[in-house]
Amino acid sequence: MKNFSVKRHSNGVWFGTFAHFDQLNIKHGLSTRLGGLSKMPYDTLNLGLSTGDDVEIVKVNRRLFCEAVGVDADKLVTAGQVHGDSIYVVEEKDVAEGATLIKETDALITGAKGVPLMLSFADCVPVLIYDPTHNVVAVSHAGWRGTVAKIAQKTIFTMQDKFGTKPTDCVVAIAPSIGACCYEVDKTVISVLKESFSWWQDIIIPRGERWLLDLWEANRRQLVDIGVDNSNITTSGVCTNCNTELFFSYRAGKGHTGRIGAIIAL
Repeated sequence: MKNFSVKRHSNGVWFGTFAHFDQLNIKHGLSTRLGGLSKMPYDTLNLGLSTGDDVEIVKVNRRLFCEAVGVDADKLVTAGQVHGDSIYVVEEKDVAEGATLIKETDALITGAKGVPLMLSFADCVPVLIYDPTHNVVAVSHAGWRGTVAKIAQKTIFTMQDKFGTKPTDCVVAIAPSIGACCYEVDKTVISVLKESFSWWQDIIIPRGERWLLDLWEANRRQLVDIGVDNSNITTSGVCTNCNTELFFSYRAGKGHTGRIGAIIAL
């Protein structure tokens, strides 16, 4: 965990950052569940608007998190995530009227300075990407469906198409999410893995009639496959299901829980 650390802001919010992004002066953060106003089972820093929590409280929580990270909450761009592979390139005009929600999208990219991007998570993998050569940032939502759809790869390909990004230039962080220690899947998932990755056997551990799946490694490997330097990829190694005192976990909460947020901005 030496490359990922959790700290407390003066406003009470606890959030994590990656050392290699801090060194590049990229504003970013991965929220915890600590420092907000929500009540159980969303206690306390729930950032998800579609969880059943009080919407006004969630909005306050989002402002607190933005303040902790050091970004403008009034320019925050989020997405209506659907576990797909749709990607949206955010421009200045998208935030002309304040905070914005992009519908049915699971990855956001921007080259606009001062426009923070945020996606929400509760076990799925947040993948943060920065291209220092072209000054572009992105965040992807990679659950098992997004992972097998190769959304992390596709995000970089979109950055390449729109900004000229080269995979070799990209710096990546794979943030806290459910680890292989806890993520048990069935044969339906395994059959899709076989179709998506030639190295699928390297990311599973058999457990009776089920398997443990390593989403961190699946996302790392697919990025290395397209030319991202392995030394530029940092994985937090923190499992949300193992650390429910610090993070929300959909699996641990049996679906009744809040959402953490991953923010990145230029």
